[in-house]
Amino acid sequence: MSLDVADDVALVTASSSGLGRASAAVLAEEDANVVLNGRDEDRLDEAVAELDALGEGSVVGVVGDLTRKEDVEALVTATVEEFGGLDHLVTSAGGPPSGPFMETDDEDWYHAFDLLVMSVVRLVREAAPHLQDGDGGTIVTIASRSVKEAIDSLVLSNSVRMSVVGLEKTLSKELAPEVRANAVLPGPHETSRIEELVEQSVERGEYDSYEEGLAARAEGIPLERIGEPRELGEVVAFLCSPRSSYLNGVSIPIDGGAGAANL
Repeated sequence: MSLDVADDVALVTASSSGLGRASAAVLAEEDANVVLNGRDEDRLDEAVAELDALGEGSVVGVVGDLTRKEDVEALVTATVEEFGGLDHLVTSAGGPPSGPFMETDDEDWYHAFDLLVMSVVRLVREAAPHLQDGDGGTIVTIASRSVKEAIDSLVLSNSVRMSVVGLEKTLSKELAPEVRANAVLPGPHETSRIEELVEQSVERGEYDSYEEGLAARAEGIPLERIGEPRELGEVVAFLCSPRSSYLNGVSIPIDGGAGAANL
């Protein structure tokens, strides 16, 4: 099924790797014009080269730090100047450090808020006029399943990401009907970050192999595995597309059924 996003313009943040990159890849395969973003120029260039070969649209990269207001403004400006408009905004950002409450200080809290909340606030503030000018703009926020159920030793993610989902729900009302706003709530997926953590646990002797360490992370997931990044990317691309035209203000868990909450 075609998602009917060919020639649309999509800006995907934190997309040089991980779930942002997977989301951008599916949009590129669907012939959208995609703007990638990251802080590491070399890794960003590598992602641009790979994704640009996937479809008929153009893929470009813009280096920028999402915690810097001027970088966010420049990112949206560069997108509009490159393609003449903006149809889809996909917000992603790296997760804050893990740790229990008593081991986090004020600086940790402020940085987590800047990274996860203010980045979205600033992106939407800059992007909204362009999204409203188009024919069916969308915002998709990649958050975390931690907004449904608190995860041990992730006090920053558990707390701060709730603000992002509250913002997404508010935007779904304030920007409608021109713009739809939704969120995805990923559980564990086999990103480079997960690979690194598993490899470190093997080096510490906690597991005998990478496969054993990865299987341990799938404990409690009814599908008995962690997700492939592309599986989340396909949902993100669907939410950007007119195929999801009556979905607005929802937060969709993508966790293989691991969550215990009814809603």
